[in-house]
Amino acid sequence: MDIEAIRNEFPILHQEINGKPLVYFDNAATTQKPNAVIQALSDYYEGYNSNIHRGIHTLAEKATKAYEATRTSLQAFLNTKESEEIIFTKGTTESINLVAATYGRQNVKEGDEIIVSGMEHHSNIVPWQILAEEKGASIKVIPVKENGELDYDHYLTQLNSSTKIVAVNHASNSMGTINPIKDIIKAAHDVGAKVLIDGAQASAHLPIDVQDLDCDFYAISAHKFYGPTGTGALYGKRQLLEAMPPYQGGGEMIKDVSFESTTYNDIPYKFEAGTPNIADVVAFKAAIEFIENTGKVSMAKYELELLQYATEAVSSIKDIRLIGTSPNKVSVLSFVMEGVHHFDIGQMLDARGVAVRTGHHCTQPLMDRYGIEGTVRASFAVYNTINEIDQMVEGLERIVKFMK
Repeated sequence: MDIEAIRNEFPILHQEINGKPLVYFDNAATTQKPNAVIQALSDYYEGYNSNIHRGIHTLAEKATKAYEATRTSLQAFLNTKESEEIIFTKGTTESINLVAATYGRQNVKEGDEIIVSGMEHHSNIVPWQILAEEKGASIKVIPVKENGELDYDHYLTQLNSSTKIVAVNHASNSMGTINPIKDIIKAAHDVGAKVLIDGAQASAHLPIDVQDLDCDFYAISAHKFYGPTGTGALYGKRQLLEAMPPYQGGGEMIKDVSFESTTYNDIPYKFEAGTPNIADVVAFKAAIEFIENTGKVSMAKYELELLQYATEAVSSIKDIRLIGTSPNKVSVLSFVMEGVHHFDIGQMLDARGVAVRTGHHCTQPLMDRYGIEGTVRASFAVYNTINEIDQMVEGLERIVKFMK
């Protein structure tokens, strides 16, 4: 891959922050957008802005075709059996809430159990807590081992006939750990449970084949893999989606409405009430095409090289401790520095143009497990370079020198 040519596709990277060239290492929070995505947004608003599905005029038909083309692209990206199994949402958070509020409310009852992992994002904890409280169900947590991996053997002991839902991430947003989700899914199915996978962090780095995984639900956010914010998708098996009640009421999700009764639309439209985020869904397709054209396997290989280089360099710095040391990770590096608050490290790096994320990364239970308030998280994308990592390492070494 020609990394410099790839970088040239991202206009935001070519600027200075505090007088220094921008080094953007906050990709786990959101990736930057290539020209093709930005242009797709502009083209929609300049050329064929119109509401979709219900219009018969030329602009409406063009907008509908572009919108549905993204659904078809996602079908290939996730390898779903059919495009109707793709529901557009605001992102992973809404997708999880949709499943909890529909499938969960319909199928979870008093005494049932929901299993989540100890490394989940709050978005994959709180909706299940709300459901459990409402239904009188309980939540079990898969423990996290010292190196940041799930205790799979303990998970197996938690499964039983009362387990109704297992909800885990494909890859940890705060540590990068890749979880053995295929094994997790099979074990859950063996006791009759359904499985939701939070794929927000995996989508930019890992191959995703929902048919091979045999997951029941898989949630993603466009902005995690070079697409716009405010849009994403939920995959669900057809038979589950058809049996689930609607999530919201309004236009598009109906076939017929009277004051006596309403007939709901077919999937996926049953779950897509109201005017959607058309422009961002249209531009989402350009993000998928960017990954396909660049080559996801090659991208992941390069990002792993960046991670390995950064891991070795950062771990060699005095007083730094890595959080999450599994050998099986996506390109996320989380660490703490003895005697220096992670917020201070983030501010001092920002003064040198280096953007990292600091805090608990919406994984407070995981931070509690390690006895820390938060970490510094550097996360890498295909447009990052070894030289940028060297700039971050130099900044960290200066912090150690001047803060001690």
